[in-house]
Amino acid sequence: MMLNSKSVGNKISTARKKNNLSQADLAQQVSISSQAVGKWERGESMPDIATLNRIAEILGVDLNYFSETFKSNVSESQFETTKKESVEIPTTKLKTSLGLNWNMSSGNWVNADFSGLNNLKDKFSTSNMKNCKFIGSDLSNLTLKSNNILGCDFSNSDLRNSKIQTSNLDNNQFIECLLIDTEFSSSEIKNCNFSKANFSGVELKTSELKKCILENAVWNLSTFKLSHISDVVFNGTIDECSFENCSFTKVTFKNATIINTFFKGKRLKGIQFVDCHVDRITYEFLKNGKADLTGLTLLA
Repeated sequence: MMLNSKSVGNKISTARKKNNLSQADLAQQVSISSQAVGKWERGESMPDIATLNRIAEILGVDLNYFSETFKSNVSESQFETTKKESVEIPTTKLKTSLGLNWNMSSGNWVNADFSGLNNLKDKFSTSNMKNCKFIGSDLSNLTLKSNNILGCDFSNSDLRNSKIQTSNLDNNQFIECLLIDTEFSSSEIKNCNFSKANFSGVELKTSELKKCILENAVWNLSTFKLSHISDVVFNGTIDECSFENCSFTKVTFKNATIINTFFKGKRLKGIQFVDCHVDRITYEFLKNGKADLTGLTLLA
């Protein structure tokens, strides 16, 4: 199947609009950032084949629809037929009754099970939380400010587009969480488990990320600014990310592929690379910052 990024982008845009989906809607169902969808539709990048197959299911088209050789003049009836035959995308969000409006700010919550919680409407700040469960909760689009969170479990929760400010997060579980376009600012994040979390579009600024587990996390268009990163290991694909004026202590990139990623700062010597592959521009950023380039192989 012959694919062209500009053609694929146009076809994603056309099919998305036929389904009355916004870029944000499509991004949510594919579990990536809305900026990534925008880049696809502008032809600036292209999803991999597994993601493209997922997009085809969501948009109700055959995978061959994205090929350059596929006839683009599909009739509306053909499109609707394909759409009806497509797999229905399940949702894991907990449905709530109308009218709920809970204010959980300024609370002292210990050993509580809030799994499936949602409908907070920005009312969850200046609280102490210890050993609580928020499994499968919808905490998206919230401003979470000045919270002290210790030993809590947020696994499989949705924190998209949230702003976590001036908070202390220690020894928490964020396994398989959606952190797309989430902003962490002036916060301490220590001893947390972010395995398989999706950090696409996340921004971490003036914060500390220390001794956290990041195994198989998703990094795309992620930004780190003026932050201290220590005792962590990045793996997998780091794509179009940015580390600007950060300090690094015992940071390892292991078995990672680092592409179009910006490094700027004077303290890159705290980074170690183990069996990593980088493109030329990333390599030059690292070299300019006097990073130890041992363990890096240039992509062809």
